[in-house]
Amino acid sequence: MWDFSISRSLGLMGRTMPFIALRVAVYFGMAVAYVAVTGTGAGIGWGIGAFGDDGFRSGAMFWGGAVGFGLTAGVLYLLREYILYVVKAGHIAVLVELLDGRDMPVGKSQVAHAAAVVKLRFGEASVLFVLDQLVKGVLRVVTGLVRGIASFLPIPGIQSLSGILHAFLNMSVGFIDEVILAYAIRTGSTNPWQSARTALVLYGQNYKPMLKNAAWLTIIVYGLSFLVFLLMLAPAAALVWLLPGGWSAGGFVFALIFAWAVKAALIEPFAITCMMDVYFRTIEGQAPNPEWDARLSSLSKQFNTIKDKAAHRQGAPEAPRESYA
Repeated sequence: MWDFSISRSLGLMGRTMPFIALRVAVYFGMAVAYVAVTGTGAGIGWGIGAFGDDGFRSGAMFWGGAVGFGLTAGVLYLLREYILYVVKAGHIAVLVELLDGRDMPVGKSQVAHAAAVVKLRFGEASVLFVLDQLVKGVLRVVTGLVRGIASFLPIPGIQSLSGILHAFLNMSVGFIDEVILAYAIRTGSTNPWQSARTALVLYGQNYKPMLKNAAWLTIIVYGLSFLVFLLMLAPAAALVWLLPGGWSAGGFVFALIFAWAVKAALIEPFAITCMMDVYFRTIEGQAPNPEWDARLSSLSKQFNTIKDKAAHRQGAPEAPRESYA
């Protein structure tokens, strides 16, 4: 079935409780902000709706809630670089240390240690953000190759099935891009562009086991997220009941927001831990295949951008650490 160990990944996550607590605080803080501002907007709309009939009031509540939701989304969009840099990359840095069997430094918090590692490897948050976006673009090219291969199989209806497969695999990209970033941390590279290039080539030449495990994790993650959504419907509906005049769509929206928070805070780091474990074990002892480097260069503008930035980046070359155990 899959090549990762659920118990091992959960055990590793348990050893990163400071970061789990940070993720819970950040993502549930976002969820509360969405609910509070959306609810406030709906409440203001309800008040404005008092100047019209029932239809006008319903419309005013809807648009008030929509404006509140949009404002919150806009603010959080501006914070996306910070979240990637501090929360996601920091958590990856700690998980890499634990996967390699190294203990955390004595007398220094996990968060502080991770921040120092991320800054050393990637520099500014904007660099990490741009690199992450480019990596996602390259990964989508690899999933496109899988769809292209499937379209040539002599199976009735394969064209429509390959489209579904492509969409499904694109969902799994979110569990792989952070693994590529983890490679830079694990190798001790101070040239993140070059390490990303190497990691992507290694991923490409091992795409079958990587996509297989990513597909299983996509099913697990979204299955658990759907269960959380169902559990959140009742309390979310109760919360909507407290809003003046009620808001029929609010229960669904709020349940979706809190299910997303649980997914981002607790379920996604589990999936990423599993993928890191699979990736590091799969590439152990391998060298980048020049054919895959050339293939990605011919198919992906993002990969060529990464190569160009790697060539111009002044930094120490990659220095592989001890083998993965």
